[in-house]
Amino acid sequence: QVRLVESGGGLVQAGGSLRLSCAASGSITSISDMNWFRQPPGKQRVLVAAITSGSSTIYADSVKGRFTISRDNAKNTVYLQMDSLKPEDTAVYYCNAESVRESGSLYERDYWGQGTQVTVSS
Repeated sequence: QVRLVESGGGLVQAGGSLRLSCAASGSITSISDMNWFRQPPGKQRVLVAAITSGSSTIYADSVKGRFTISRDNAKNTVYLQMDSLKPEDTAVYYCNAESVRESGSLYERDYWGQGTQVTVSS
């Protein structure tokens, strides 16, 4: 069974930095894109950043120039470095792994982490 476990959330003042990590565990043979989403209180979940297996990246306009997504394919881990944080970045951040193939399986499926809270105070 594949699990995604996020870490690194917390409380930080505006202008500060946090680094989120998301490690995928299980008998994984490949993962396509790995993504970070966030869900502010009372709002929908939205894509923050995405990275392909070849390390091509995309970012939401609201975080361009402040957030950096990266991944370690050997560790099945994705990171989100968040700098110059703003109060509007406050949200639960979710990791998502697309098209995960497990050893011995003919199928691929997507997985989500449990979420980690990021709170930015003004």
